[in-house]
Amino acid sequence: MLSVLSWNIRQGGGTRISKLLNVLADYRAEIVILSEFKNNESGVNIRTGLLRAGYRFQNVSNAQSRDNSAAIFSKLPCDQLLFSDADPVYSHNVVASKYEAFTVMGMYLPHKKKHILFDFLLDYTLKSQPAILAGDFNSGINGIDQAGKSFWYDDKLKALNKQGYKDAFRHVHGSVKEYSWYSHQGNGYRYDHTYVHESLLPIVTDCFYLHKWRENGLSDHSPMVLRLG
Repeated sequence: MLSVLSWNIRQGGGTRISKLLNVLADYRAEIVILSEFKNNESGVNIRTGLLRAGYRFQNVSNAQSRDNSAAIFSKLPCDQLLFSDADPVYSHNVVASKYEAFTVMGMYLPHKKKHILFDFLLDYTLKSQPAILAGDFNSGINGIDQAGKSFWYDDKLKALNKQGYKDAFRHVHGSVKEYSWYSHQGNGYRYDHTYVHESLLPIVTDCFYLHKWRENGLSDHSPMVLRLG
C-alpha cells in the first residue's frame, strides 16, 4: 500500500509548524505534497522536520520567500522536476517527482488569477508517462464541487478528464457532496483534488479527506489522501 497525502498548509504553516510536522510524521504517507509552502524560515523548518521523519527526497521550487508555492516530499527515490517555463508568473506553483511507474505532480494553482498552468498540465500530461496530479487546484466543477458557479477553469478540468485523467475521489465515492474548504459564511468548496491517469485507476484503493485536521485548526484546508495498492 502506498499513500500520497496532499495538503494546503495555509501561508507556509506559521506558528502551526510543529503540529503540522507531528501529524505528518505520525501519518507516515510515503509521499507528501504541500501547497502554500514558502521558501523562508518556515520552509526550512518544515524541510528539516520532514527529513528527520524520513522524507529524504525533497522537491522545492525557486519561489521567492513571500510566494506561496508547491513542494513534494518523498520517502521513495525519485527524480525531481521543475518547470521554469510553465507560466510567466507562477511556474513555482507546479513541481513533479518522477518514479519508475508514474510521475507525481504537486500543485498550488492561483485562486481566481489569470495563469496558463492548466494549459501546461494538459500539454505535459499528454506527452509524459502516467501521472498523479494532486494539491490545491483552487477550482473544481461548478455545481458539483460547490453549490454555485464561481469556479474559474472548470472547463480545463473537464478537458483534463477527456484526456484520460480522472478525479480519484469521484472514482471512489461517486457524486457524494464533500468539501475541503469553507468560507466564513459556511459555504463549502472542493478546491483540493487528486487526478489520476486512467491506466492507474485499477490500483486506486481509496481517496478521501482528513477533515479532522482542518476541524482541529491545523489548516483551513482538509488534507486529501490517495491510496494505491
